[in-house]
Amino acid sequence: MLPSTELLLLRRIATEQATGRAPSLAAAVVRDGAIAWSGARGYVGATAPDTTTQYRIGSITKSLVAAVVLRLRDEGKLDLNDPLDKHVPGTSFGGTTIAQLLAHTSGLTSESPGAWWERTPGGNWTELSSSLTVDEVKHRPGRRFHYSNVGYGTLGELVARLRGTSWFDALRTEVLLPLGMTNTTEQPRGRHALGYAVHPFADVMLPEPAHDAGAMAPAGQLWSCLDDLAKWTAFVGGRTGDVLHPDTVAEMREVVTIDAGDTWNAGYGLGLQLIRTNGKRLAGHTGSMPGFLACSLIDPATQTGAVAFANSTAGVGVVSVVADLISMADDCEPALPAEWRPANIDRSLLELTGLWHWGPSPCHLRVLANGWLDLSPVSGAGRASRFRPLGDDRWLGLDGYFAGETLTVGRTADGTPGHLNLATFIFTRTPYDPTAPVPGGVDEAGWRA
Repeated sequence: MLPSTELLLLRRIATEQATGRAPSLAAAVVRDGAIAWSGARGYVGATAPDTTTQYRIGSITKSLVAAVVLRLRDEGKLDLNDPLDKHVPGTSFGGTTIAQLLAHTSGLTSESPGAWWERTPGGNWTELSSSLTVDEVKHRPGRRFHYSNVGYGTLGELVARLRGTSWFDALRTEVLLPLGMTNTTEQPRGRHALGYAVHPFADVMLPEPAHDAGAMAPAGQLWSCLDDLAKWTAFVGGRTGDVLHPDTVAEMREVVTIDAGDTWNAGYGLGLQLIRTNGKRLAGHTGSMPGFLACSLIDPATQTGAVAFANSTAGVGVVSVVADLISMADDCEPALPAEWRPANIDRSLLELTGLWHWGPSPCHLRVLANGWLDLSPVSGAGRASRFRPLGDDRWLGLDGYFAGETLTVGRTADGTPGHLNLATFIFTRTPYDPTAPVPGGVDEAGWRA
């Protein structure tokens, strides 16, 4: 990036490391699927951390586990509306759905019963499951957002049972290795930061423990580095390789629940946190474990993302750092729009394009470069949607009011498109065309003064 931009980015993390008193802070800006800038302050051992230095990433682990669950869904091995009992029978919360566990709306307790799991050695699934009595269901499933680490321990068991291997082996085989994330591990490997708590009233540090979390590991076990998390950040933005279809990752980014009162600035999708800040809507996840803070976010609209790590229990605003790095990069060096080029589309689609009317309201139907359709009010306000082909003159709505609804082309006797039927709404070439099947018919006297 430009030297002036790099100085601005470096100053942001330098200020955070100094004011937050972090033993070390490492960060990177991600663009076009790769690191565009990285920087670090503080030390890991005798030198500053680099893009291969491992930090514990905490709950970012959850979004990786969620990707495996969505792979299982896409393969037809589960439905997101399946109750847990169908795949992991015998729990006290077997009626909660897979989707509710993914989105933290299951109502389950936030932490596992007993000693705080993040600072003590973890047990196995049998021990965890037996501790989760009916009293550990704190809210009616689906009622509200209630962050649950236990829910992701349960999803890890779900993955293990359906794959016939450990949750991490499934994750490594299906997600990490295909994305080239070879330095993301269960335990630290090679050069890694040690976790510390910094005294609130003195410049001294205390080492934090880092136990194996056992059955709770899918909630926050993993270690990773900037190089690997940059690839994951790009994945969340839609550069999914062969791991998941981009439509599935877009589904993960959809808002399922919010956690911010009347005007939401924080929400959750299917394994992904959603944050609205600096005029942007970001997707990704934060992470914290004793001694570590982490954050990975991306703006899917601009494809600019950022990652930040600190080896401190508290005091460092990694979320604000990441959000600021994204905004600074986009403000100082906005990405250029892709060059326009003619599209190789099916020319038979051209007869569908142009002006259509829903009653007296005019709309434009356009063919997109990927062969999808876009139907939008001429005024720019109102119900608009994109549609992808289903075949046989049928199209599936993808956005807004018409998401999931079917648009069907009605043709005249000579095969010309005569009307569009969109979820019973009839669109015609002229307002209330009497030759089309307009619901309720058209007054025979026609338009009048």
